Amino acid sequence: MTHSAKHIHVRLVVGSAVVIVSMLLLTFSAAAQRKTAHKAPNNRAAKPPAQVRAVNAEEMQALLKRDGKRPLLVNYWATWCDPCRDEFPDLVKIDRDYRAKGLDFIAITLDDLSDINTAVPKFLLAMNAKMPVYLLSVADPEPAINMVDSNWSGALPATFLYDNTGKVVYKHFGRVNPGELRAELEKLVGSKQ
Repeated sequence: MTHSAKHIHVRLVVGSAVVIVSMLLLTFSAAAQRKTAHKAPNNRAAKPPAQVRAVNAEEMQALLKRDGKRPLLVNYWATWCDPCRDEFPDLVKIDRDYRAKGLDFIAITLDDLSDINTAVPKFLLAMNAKMPVYLLSVADPEPAINMVDSNWSGALPATFLYDNTGKVVYKHFGRVNPGELRAELEKLVGSKQ
């Protein structure tokens, strides 16, 4: 074999090896991409934002009405309220623990309407909140606050527990004590499974 023939033979062998390695890499890369494409997304940003519905004072009042079947826990809060943010993980746990026992729980935020699709759902998603959430959208919240409780100044957070007839059986202004709230919930739904 001449020198030029050897050179051509080496080039063909090396070229073939490069093509084979390239094909193998492409095959494994495509398989890996297909495998990850079928997996559910694991990042929080891919989840749909939590739904928040704006309500006026009359709609809020209708949410508080009871049908005689289930008690209702209502928490008034806002994303800009530090004590509200601090207590929210405890409320999410309470919702998880008592919903199956017969408790309805709603959260009503007093954030600005402009936050209904931004700050509020982002916070709820971070908290893994599952309860229905409403944003009180009124020009002046004082009449709505007085509609809930004439002794409530409007300070946040505020938590109200209604029995199945609509009677307030527990209320707390400021950050709620989870143990105290759980004791009240046990009186209403603790024995129900």
